[in-house]
Amino acid sequence: MSGQYSCEFCSNFVYDEEYEAYVCVVNMDEDDLARLMQTKYRSCPYFSYGDEYKIARKQ
Repeated sequence: MSGQYSCEFCSNFVYDEEYEAYVCVVNMDEDDLARLMQTKYRSCPYFSYGDEYKIARKQ
């Protein structure tokens, strides 16, 4: 996959029951967040394709 990725397919994009919404759970510090907001990325540098069959293939 190349280009821009959709959050819907990211393994870091999970449902938060408290907020009743999907949120990104990447653990970023303040510097990382500032860098991400100031830079114009074509795609998220923290994107990780959410492959629900990955675990099953390893078994």
